[in-house]
Amino acid sequence: MSKPVIGFIGLGLMGGNMAENLQNKGYELIVMDLNKDAVAACVSRGAKTASTAKELAQGADIIMFCLTTSAVVEKIVYAEDGILAGIKEGAVLIDFGTSIPSSTKKIGADLAAKGAGMIDAPLGRTPAHAKDGLLNIMAAGDIDTFNKVKPVLEDQGENVFHLGELGAGHTTKLINNFMGMTTVCAMSQAFAVADKAGVDRQQLFDIMSTGPSSSPFMQFCKNYAVDNVSDLGFSIANANKDLGYFLQMVSDLGTESKIAEGSSANLQAAFDAGMGQGNVPEIFDYFKTLEK
Repeated sequence: MSKPVIGFIGLGLMGGNMAENLQNKGYELIVMDLNKDAVAACVSRGAKTASTAKELAQGADIIMFCLTTSAVVEKIVYAEDGILAGIKEGAVLIDFGTSIPSSTKKIGADLAAKGAGMIDAPLGRTPAHAKDGLLNIMAAGDIDTFNKVKPVLEDQGENVFHLGELGAGHTTKLINNFMGMTTVCAMSQAFAVADKAGVDRQQLFDIMSTGPSSSPFMQFCKNYAVDNVSDLGFSIANANKDLGYFLQMVSDLGTESKIAEGSSANLQAAFDAGMGQGNVPEIFDYFKTLEK
């Protein structure tokens, strides 16, 4: 059986490696990205290009997004020459980014009205895993649609989970990032407060790491706050965006999260201070200079 044609939009560090992996596994790709060099790399391996999202959708069986925000996703879907205008009946859109679940559900309903499907499938692990097809994929959507694209997802991920109805993947990713980024903010401030109080940061880590607070996130925070090694690979800007999306999600659910509000305020302050491109544990530098 021939492989489906993949339309891929978003060839950043993660998306570019995902596209390369698909090409290495024999998929025909149609690609789009504002980065001409990223497009050229795919073309050099045999990919075709499209001038509009509508054109890409008209030629693809499966459309994949690896984009930065829900706003960008909606713009590409709903533009006059966008995905919705060109998608074929029976085609499937897969959103690998981190998006607002209510936006995902709205897009899914509009695609369904045209006879097309949607899967939200945010990712875990790193660009290196993407290149080797070893990602963790948190997929959600109609089970028949999921099963239709599952073989392709399994070519991209070592662990492919089906989490339920459309939006459950993005919901799970936002909850996961809420937990992780809140932990990093708390641990980074713990090291900063220790420093202000004259407590040795290495000793604080030695004590805390022997108890239930120990975690990989604590290790990432220690690596920066104690050893000056920034190795988490997730930026303050991205964490700030994801916490904002989490707060939007809990608001849509009719509840609130004071914990997320606090972490979000600190991430926003660090972002406003010009630290957005730094890895999240670098928020330690913001906390270290913070005055009331």
